[in-house]
Amino acid sequence: MFPMITEFINYGQQTIRAARYIGQGFMITLSHANRLPVTIQYPYEKLITSERFRGRIHFEFDKCIACEVCVRVCPIDLPVVDWKLETDIRKKRLLNYSIDFGVCIFCGNCVEYCPTNCLSMTEEYELSTYDRHELNYNQIALGRLPISVIDDYTIRTILNSPQIKK
Repeated sequence: MFPMITEFINYGQQTIRAARYIGQGFMITLSHANRLPVTIQYPYEKLITSERFRGRIHFEFDKCIACEVCVRVCPIDLPVVDWKLETDIRKKRLLNYSIDFGVCIFCGNCVEYCPTNCLSMTEEYELSTYDRHELNYNQIALGRLPISVIDDYTIRTILNSPQIKK
């Protein structure tokens, strides 16, 4: 008779423990109900990128001295720098500069080590195309500045981290 009573007590304790676990899970679910949604409606709402965001590289042709430091510090030797030595003035003249963003890992070494600061990172992150060859940007495409997300009146900007209502 005693084993039947102990089994009944154990069954009651397990039932109470299970109800407590279900209650704890339900409280966590209810705590998430007060939070703002994390998803955004992408084409119409865009996140404001952080200050240190590494997006598409901007290139200023006039500042470049064709020293090829960017090529040497790049882990994948990505920037293609074509230059010609001007014998009369004994300086390099830059002919062509291009970066293939399909291969670029956006490490930022080229920007950091450039002695003339002709390279900079922008906040542009929309680089998707249907053809991978369109991701090979020459000096003309690299020289265009992107439209700032904040300045575009057709897009609602959202901060990176959602605010929790209190």
